[in-house]
Amino acid sequence: MVKRILICLILFSNFIAGRAQISFPDTLNALFTENKINLNGELSEDCWQKAVRIHNFTQRELTEGDPPTERTEVAIVYNTNVMYIGLWAYDDEPEKIIAQKMSRDFNSSTDDNFKIVLSTFNDNRNGYFFITNPNGARSDMLISNEGEGMNRSWNGVWDVATQVTDEGWFAEIQIPFSTLKFKKAENLVWGINFERNIRRKKEQILWQGWSRIFSIMKISQAGRLTGLHNIKAKNKVELKPYVSGGVEKIESENWDGRYKIGGDANFDITPTLKLNLTVNTDFAQVESDRSRINLTRFSLYYPEKRQFFLEAKDLFEMDVGRRSKVFYSRRIGIQDGQEVPIIAGARMFGKQKRTSIGVISIQTKGIDSSLTTNYSVARVRQDIGRQSSVGGIITSKILNGRQNIVYGADFTYSTSKIFNNKNLIVNGSFSQSFTSDSVNNRNSSYSFALSFPNDWIEYDLAVVGIQQNYNPEMGFLRRHNYRMYYTELQFNPRPKFWPFFRNLILKPLDINYYVNELTNQLESIFYELRPFGFVTRSGEVSEFNVQWVYDRLDEPFVLLDDIVIPEGEYWDTRWEIQFETFQGRKLSGELFINQGSFYTGNRLRLSTDANLNINKHWNLSAEWSRNYLNFSQGDFITDEVGGRVAYAFNPKLNTSLFGQWNNEDDEMLLNYRINWIPKIGSDFYFVINQVVDTSGNTFKLTRTTILAKLIWRFAM
Repeated sequence: MVKRILICLILFSNFIAGRAQISFPDTLNALFTENKINLNGELSEDCWQKAVRIHNFTQRELTEGDPPTERTEVAIVYNTNVMYIGLWAYDDEPEKIIAQKMSRDFNSSTDDNFKIVLSTFNDNRNGYFFITNPNGARSDMLISNEGEGMNRSWNGVWDVATQVTDEGWFAEIQIPFSTLKFKKAENLVWGINFERNIRRKKEQILWQGWSRIFSIMKISQAGRLTGLHNIKAKNKVELKPYVSGGVEKIESENWDGRYKIGGDANFDITPTLKLNLTVNTDFAQVESDRSRINLTRFSLYYPEKRQFFLEAKDLFEMDVGRRSKVFYSRRIGIQDGQEVPIIAGARMFGKQKRTSIGVISIQTKGIDSSLTTNYSVARVRQDIGRQSSVGGIITSKILNGRQNIVYGADFTYSTSKIFNNKNLIVNGSFSQSFTSDSVNNRNSSYSFALSFPNDWIEYDLAVVGIQQNYNPEMGFLRRHNYRMYYTELQFNPRPKFWPFFRNLILKPLDINYYVNELTNQLESIFYELRPFGFVTRSGEVSEFNVQWVYDRLDEPFVLLDDIVIPEGEYWDTRWEIQFETFQGRKLSGELFINQGSFYTGNRLRLSTDANLNINKHWNLSAEWSRNYLNFSQGDFITDEVGGRVAYAFNPKLNTSLFGQWNNEDDEMLLNYRINWIPKIGSDFYFVINQVVDTSGNTFKLTRTTILAKLIWRFAM
């Protein structure tokens, strides 16, 4: 079966001739300077005039392989401790530059922007990702496995200044070497690549690896940065103490004071290994999770938002299926949505030659029914060849003498050289759990997956198994005791005879087939057919899908308080429409409609969201989701509503008001936050959280929290 599929893929892939992805020069030589650089975006210092500039960019979109319509130049200068990247983004119509965002971690998909990927280990896998726009907004992330892992919440210490003139927009980007991890050597060679997006033209240009089958995160296609001699990370020790204080009132009780002191200390054990210690860890400034109504019989997954767990997050991950993980950091310090205080913890992570290493140990306090608990995880991953790796993991949870341990191994084979320079990824994993007071047989998980992710043809194949007694208490499982077979085939042709479309999206095959791992009985099937979908040249996206869903219930489950789905076998047929406008417009939005049978009744799902970008300071958004449920017990409606008003004074001072409500919880959550960055690496927060009970058509304040928090960075 697999052999036949691969043969078909070869035949399909040969319809398109491969193109060389190297654009010469493919090496950028950095210039050492002793000049003081005034970070203002003017690029007026002498060193910028002496530095070598590269300008050989190539279109990825709209017309792959064509030269850019606007000239772009990049140069790099550095001193012993800091690297500066200069950007000359010329534009013949600067008044049409789109720059709507200014806040930290802005949504770059709406704006003209400039992206940098920097692989300091030059390992074809992992790197740092920096983005800025004409307003000087900053966004960054850590990349692992060439974009398979993206830690979007990582916040590095770096700065940028920009200027917009009648020639275009220009940027000076300052990255201290202490922000990066790199091996110690007299002469270094790093992987580097650049991307510029000109939103009004839907034009995307890259320096290297400009094929549509790649992205800038495909680090193996990057160019090379040379000329770095005798650089060093100045800071060996980083201290980030915090102090927070505020008040809280719960219903009719008196105001209660809340004060806390703690912090983190970071030590560079070697240039590539970092030790992080934390004491009395606090996450009070983190925005609340989105509340969701669960109309399934499976667990909901919530992303990690706490900064302490985000750096090197991807290193510790090992998937055992869709939304199923051996290690899920939200198991630490959170129980039933409430914070469990962290007494102290330690982390060590980094890379030694071709080996990535990560260790975490955290101790939490006992609170209410929770006992003081130790959580530990160790992860190792060894690079193999150009893009592949093998790894292992072990997790341990200990409380009151009881222990839960999970150990496992995984591998990834990745290549960009198969079938005429196409991408192929093969990976697999195996893990096993041990719980000291439980049955420890049939306690394993396993997975195997093949992916062929390319421009006009995509194919995926996977087998996943979770045995009956597999119990990763520091992990996340969406469902238990199953074996899943999955395959998907999608075509994205670009018909030149339809100039309105950039590409079509046609999916003849997308099936998830679940059986009981113990009995081999069929449990559920999800099949989706996409006879038509498209992306327009103006940036709109639309899909029409038909879905067939089978689910076997061995016992009843409660869908909502008034709806119980009885045991039995159910076949549902549904149709679905999705439409999304180009986000670069001042007003943009999305629409989702799904209608069809739903267990013993019918369901119509509607959701929509809208974004209004008034200017670079004001950004508004709103979202609404409704389910019309029709059952023999009656008709029911669920509503979820959310909205945000954000104002950015400048890239280092912004404020936002976020609210959400749903009619199942009958509770409104309001979050007001001010974030000021007095210097890069330090933060001040002022937060007001308000919970409002809306049951009985009344508004009752049930919990009010007002908090201020200062985090200050000392580097030594």
